[in-house]
Amino acid sequence: MLDKTSVSAAATKPARMLAEFAAGLTFENIPAPVLHRAKLLILDALGCGLASNAYDFADVAVAGATALGGEGTCSVIGRDVRLPVRDAALANGMLIHGLDFDDTHLNSIIHATAACLPCALTFGESRGIDGKALLVAYAAGMETAIRVGAAVKGGFHHAGFHATGLVAHFSSAVVAARILGLPADGIVAAQGIAASTASGVQVFLEEGAWTKRMHPGWAAVAGITAAVLAEKGFKAPTRPYEGRFGFFATHIQHPPAPIDLNAELTNLGEVWELAETAIKPYPVCHFIHGCADAAIELHAGINPADIAHVEAYLPRDTMPIVAEPAAAKTHPTNEYEAKFSAQFVIATCLIKGAFGLADLMPAALADPAVLDLTRRVTCAIDPDTAFPAYFSGGVRVTLKDGRSLFKHIRVNSGAGERALDEAAVSRKFLASAVLSIPLAHAARIREAVLKLEAHSATEIAALLRSQRT
Repeated sequence: MLDKTSVSAAATKPARMLAEFAAGLTFENIPAPVLHRAKLLILDALGCGLASNAYDFADVAVAGATALGGEGTCSVIGRDVRLPVRDAALANGMLIHGLDFDDTHLNSIIHATAACLPCALTFGESRGIDGKALLVAYAAGMETAIRVGAAVKGGFHHAGFHATGLVAHFSSAVVAARILGLPADGIVAAQGIAASTASGVQVFLEEGAWTKRMHPGWAAVAGITAAVLAEKGFKAPTRPYEGRFGFFATHIQHPPAPIDLNAELTNLGEVWELAETAIKPYPVCHFIHGCADAAIELHAGINPADIAHVEAYLPRDTMPIVAEPAAAKTHPTNEYEAKFSAQFVIATCLIKGAFGLADLMPAALADPAVLDLTRRVTCAIDPDTAFPAYFSGGVRVTLKDGRSLFKHIRVNSGAGERALDEAAVSRKFLASAVLSIPLAHAARIREAVLKLEAHSATEIAALLRSQRT
């Protein structure tokens, strides 16, 4: 059992503030519009997870997770296999984030639902919780992940870390602890333990490697572990974020701006940041979305054969991730490299007037017209960006006859006043889900998720188990 004397009750500590918020949160505390948005975010993430099963990496990922512990009782999205709880959470995290088509909270620059749902769904199934409890745990995790991410003002990416791969350890710990019904002391301890597991380096960018896909699932494994250890009384640090050798000091040794997590937490329960999470209309790095919007708008008035040169304008802080080194970005060799190449995405949008999952398939990656234009796209810093509030972007097309066409998008589609509504999210979910399951089955999942409070985690998990092995 928890030794309640082992954890300080100082309310000024951010871990304590998050813990008290999570421990005290009830379904009735969450405003109806926030609950509705939460269900849309969950629906979108599950669609991404189902779609992943149409890709080879999913077979490898699930095979690896299955080899770890063999058969269990927890469900894997889109599969008939049942795994032990932590192995199932790992697999589900890889599926939800595997296509990089899942949501992003723009200000904190994290994939918020991927940081919370693998743990909430899988650990929730293992504990037999109802839909209301799942939504409460998910909401507590979302506010944790978003606010920890926002506190560093992009610092994780500057230091070479995938921000989601870091904050998801803390949010998963909060989710799992809330599912266990731990008091605030226990949720503090779970966060303290998670500080020793949080990692996720961005070296995958160099080779189009798959490791980014595993970050949210690995965090779910760590969060479940942390919460259960905390429940049993494992002694943990109480200052995991701001301690001398805590999370911020070790992971961002030279922060671009002062880090003040307490300031991000002062309006917990009053302002719901999860409701500001943006759902992606394109299956590529969110940093490119403003430019993709601009290129799509320019497409109608351009004959690709007439293009001499293209210049794309991106936020300064995103350039190392999606535009550099140019030699690699203009020659993507696989779908993961392509979705992190502003040059490839913009060329595709200019030629096709759209960008979907099909544009990352082998035939699309080898399209000579797209590759030829990709080599003629250069990237520069956007002087008019609204980043990080929005992932702005601009595209200037110079034609062979000397004319220049320009379009700048301040608010990328899917964000802010351009957020996808229930109808748009439903269309995206169904289009994603039918890559691996029948439309009628996908429609049943949609209806259940939109009425999540009336279903148990076990019922939702059972619906997600699919028709394929």
